[in-house]
Amino acid sequence: MIYNSLDTRLLGRLVLLVTVLGGGGYATQHHAYGLALGALVLLLLLIVDLARYLARGQQALTDFTLALKYRDFSRQYPAQSVPASLRPLHEAFNQVNATFRELRAEQEGQFQYLQTILALLDTGIVSYDAAGTVAWVNEAFKQTLHLPYLKNIRALQSRQPVLYEAICQAVPGQPAVVKLTVGLQAVQLLVSATQFKLRGEAFTLLAFKNVSQALADTETAAWQQLLRVMTHEIMNSVAPIASLADSLGRHVQRAQQQEASSELLDDVGTGIRIIQQRSEGLLRFAQVYRDFSTLAAPQRTTLYVQEVLQATRQLLAEQLAAQGIEIILSVRPAHLTLHADGHLLEQVLINLVLNAAQALTQSPTPRLSLLAWLDEQERVIIEVKDNGSGIDADVLDSIFIPFFTTYPNGSGIGLSLAKQIMQLHQGNIQVHSVAGAGSAFQLCFPAERQLTF
Repeated sequence: MIYNSLDTRLLGRLVLLVTVLGGGGYATQHHAYGLALGALVLLLLLIVDLARYLARGQQALTDFTLALKYRDFSRQYPAQSVPASLRPLHEAFNQVNATFRELRAEQEGQFQYLQTILALLDTGIVSYDAAGTVAWVNEAFKQTLHLPYLKNIRALQSRQPVLYEAICQAVPGQPAVVKLTVGLQAVQLLVSATQFKLRGEAFTLLAFKNVSQALADTETAAWQQLLRVMTHEIMNSVAPIASLADSLGRHVQRAQQQEASSELLDDVGTGIRIIQQRSEGLLRFAQVYRDFSTLAAPQRTTLYVQEVLQATRQLLAEQLAAQGIEIILSVRPAHLTLHADGHLLEQVLINLVLNAAQALTQSPTPRLSLLAWLDEQERVIIEVKDNGSGIDADVLDSIFIPFFTTYPNGSGIGLSLAKQIMQLHQGNIQVHSVAGAGSAFQLCFPAERQLTF
């Protein structure tokens, strides 16, 4: 309709121009030179008006096209202060700009909505083009890898070579688990990749999910199930042996009182006592591991970390002093508190300190540190650190497995129990160790706002 109006105005000018031109020609043929001169002047005026009319429309169209090119939809075209011939065109331009502004607002709203959703995810997400230039990365990705920023995916080659290699080998639709160390913590990331094209350019989208806790929970549940089966079978088998040994012992005792063969009875009695002792030992063994597999839920109270560490040091002070171990205690801030089960936490700390003391037996200047602080995420961190023999890298991944131990007289239950207790507190235990240089065990408790009951 707008264009019909413009066409009508233009057609009217052309008709008038042709009419004046024809009238001037007619006047010239009939020697009416005055009328012919007037027609010429009018013709010139009509030509100028037509040129101005076309120029005004052309200029407005040029301005509007440039605005579209630079995506400037904020401009308003006046519809009242312009000649009537341009009003329909300006109104059309304003309508188009308004439509584009609405579309842009909708796109921005959808983008903000998507940004908010991705920011709330605990899965790290990053997208990059064929040159490795990062187009987008969320906060979870940077927090997982402790990266303040990432401009090119190739920067991971120097920071996390294992992860970078896994990214290069990632196959879309085939997630892979990658083990790496971030800071002092060992984490396991589930890496998934997909590829897509945007405006003809190829992009890769990577998702990183920290599955360390999920795998640890699954592993612990599997070991607990194994322990329950094992203790059930051991107790069912050993209990009759212990009962039989006790009965035979009473029979031998009666036979001795009746002056039966003394030497034979002594041998039988000795054997039965050995059977009984071993059976009772197996029963105690099974009982200990049954307690491990059925650890009760923690009874949380507010604890002063300074007091907990001082109590642990005082409890083991005599044993540590006998080994000449220097103890360093530091809590920052001094009034740091923790919402946890005091008895279970003390049990974890005693196990870690005793393990550290055992690792310090060959150290010329044995030193043990009990440290605690509040990290940037408001998590309470307690660290037991020593300068002992350290742990070999090839067994570092196995130290939290039940029954695994590197000490001849160890039970292999202390660190497993510590790990389970930390999981019950919704936290975790991490180790950083260098063979010959010492070990540091960190207990990481979640911030109180992250606790669920």
